[in-house]
Amino acid sequence: QVQLVESGGGLVQAGGSLRLSCAASGRTFYAMGWFRQAPGKEREFVARISQSGGATYYADSVKGRFTISRDNAKNTVYLQMNSLKPEDTAVYYCAADRAIGYRATYYKENAYDYWGQGTQVTVSS
Repeated sequence: QVQLVESGGGLVQAGGSLRLSCAASGRTFYAMGWFRQAPGKEREFVARISQSGGATYYADSVKGRFTISRDNAKNTVYLQMNSLKPEDTAVYYCAADRAIGYRATYYKENAYDYWGQGTQVTVSS
C-alpha cells in the first residue's frame, strides 16, 4: 500500500511560480504522475516521471513551464511550476503507477493505482 500526501499549493499571481511536493510512504519505487482538475472540468494529465527519474513526460499545455522531478532518497516527487497562468488554477493530484517500465497510456487516470488527496493551486490574473 502507498500513501501520497501533496503540499505546496496556494495562491499566486500570473507569471509566478510554485513548487508542489508529493511525499510517499509505504512501497514507493513507482513511476509517479501529476494530474489536475479545474472546477467543472475532468481531471487531466500534467506530467509523469519514471521510477529512476530518467524519463519525463508532459502535457502540451505545461511543456516548457513545468518540471517534474523526484528524490528517491526522500520518497518525494516535485512539480516545479513557472510562468503560471490563470488557466493553471486547479486541484493538483499526485499518483503512483505500480507497473514496471514504460506505459504507453501514462496520460490516463486508470494507469495509476494510488492517489493523493490533492492540493489547491490558484493563479490570479
